[in-house]
Amino acid sequence: MDHDYGQSYERLYREHWWWRSREEFLLKVIQGLKLPIQPNILDIGCGDGLFLESLSEFGGIIEGLESDSSLISRDSASRHRIHIGPFDRTFKPNKQYGLILMLDVLEHLPEPEAALKQAVELLDSDGLVLITVPAFPCLWTTHDDINHHYVRYTKQTLNRLATSAGLRIDLMRYFFHWLVPLKLAVRLKEMIIPTHPRPPKIPTPSVNRAMLAISRLEQRICDRYPFPVGSSLLAVGGRQELANK
Repeated sequence: MDHDYGQSYERLYREHWWWRSREEFLLKVIQGLKLPIQPNILDIGCGDGLFLESLSEFGGIIEGLESDSSLISRDSASRHRIHIGPFDRTFKPNKQYGLILMLDVLEHLPEPEAALKQAVELLDSDGLVLITVPAFPCLWTTHDDINHHYVRYTKQTLNRLATSAGLRIDLMRYFFHWLVPLKLAVRLKEMIIPTHPRPPKIPTPSVNRAMLAISRLEQRICDRYPFPVGSSLLAVGGRQELANK
């Protein structure tokens, strides 16, 4: 992640319509999952641990892992619950997890299969991994550049990655459907007029409220009638070997 972007991340997370809408969407998804009783929960790539408090209603031990220590503030209320370091074989928590979150993480990794495979290995027998990633390569903009993304996924490419990593997929769906035409318009504009990547900013209060309202309305509609495209993709699943039992 771009350094300036990282330093402004907490305010963006707490106030920007996209982060507010995504958190509401994720909490609703988690509420509908069949999780173990009082599961241990691990949020990989948790940043300053801003989502950990909201996860407390779902589990027992709630932890995060963040490889970039500069994203964790000294006065973070969740600092004591965050493991600082890479998510690789050096991470040995001495416990298994009923829910592991990888929220917009895989697209940042040069070797996402290894990370996803390790997440699967850390699951309880009936545990689940919840993944979100940016969707569709055709929606690539300078926003992906400033976030240091390697790839945007489709259902097909994420399913292949999950299969290779030993993760079965129980649920997969796109979300932020209404952003697709806007992202396409931005991509077209950037192809015509090259643009230097800039960190996102919080819109004016009226625009911020309007975009949050549109996203909430979309979520209510698309819970019943999911669309086949979206600017983000969500997947949930568990260990493959349990699929045939």
